[in-house]
Amino acid sequence: MAFRSSTRWRFRQPSVIPGFGLALGVTLAWLTLIVLIPLSGLIWRSTSLGWSSFMSLVLDERTVNALTISFGTAFIAAVVNLFFGVVLAWVLVRYRFPGKRVIDAMVDLPFALPTAVAGIALTALYAPNGWIGSLLEPLGIKIAFTPAGIVVALVFVGLPFVVRTVQPVMEEIDKEVEEAAATLGANRFQTISRVLLPGLLPAGLTGFALAFARGVGEYGSVIFIAGNLPYVSEIAPLLIIIRLEEFNYPAATAIATVMLFLSFIMLLVINSIQAWSRRRYSNGA
Repeated sequence: MAFRSSTRWRFRQPSVIPGFGLALGVTLAWLTLIVLIPLSGLIWRSTSLGWSSFMSLVLDERTVNALTISFGTAFIAAVVNLFFGVVLAWVLVRYRFPGKRVIDAMVDLPFALPTAVAGIALTALYAPNGWIGSLLEPLGIKIAFTPAGIVVALVFVGLPFVVRTVQPVMEEIDKEVEEAAATLGANRFQTISRVLLPGLLPAGLTGFALAFARGVGEYGSVIFIAGNLPYVSEIAPLLIIIRLEEFNYPAATAIATVMLFLSFIMLLVINSIQAWSRRRYSNGA
């Protein structure tokens, strides 16, 4: 029994392929050098400010407003991308139509397109004198230079994350599963809600998390269409740049630390929900 208990907790290699120890060491060293050390330096710099100074910088009205706009617009854009990304992935997987390959390739366009080019293009379209903005202006709808313009830019850059995450999982779902559900008396809504969506939920949450994370830190495509008006359409990354240009390094450090903390908390919650949904679906299956 003693031997069994000792071997039960022994560290086991997950693969028979040799070189696991070396690969793990290189991975941890690389992550420490690229990720942990810079983030640790940021946290260490913020702790040197002192709690009272740190809170006074964080609770500044302009800082709070910029953080609210950044995280709020990123969340809204991620929700929009989650819905339309699943619909687009469904169309690409389940239907055949002329130009399908072209549309499939266009999904990846935001990955290859420079963010500044995307921002200029969106501003040209949604500005009051743009093609779309000129049509919305008589209706009293203003997109450019408002938080709505930020949402449009984040939807543009975040859509591929959802589509490319959900699409492979959707391709693995056999059509026979849908036909079996229909044979057992399920209507279309029940088939989608009880058969398809539970299997897509973990992948959808992953795409949502990726789109949200990209939206929080997006800069190039936003600054053009946002207008960068303080207390109106100013995002937190731009405010960090402004503080650095003012040589106000403590304020820039404080804003960056808050963004890091809030992003980590939200991604931790999303990943926890994703793991829970994956366990629930696997146990149900």
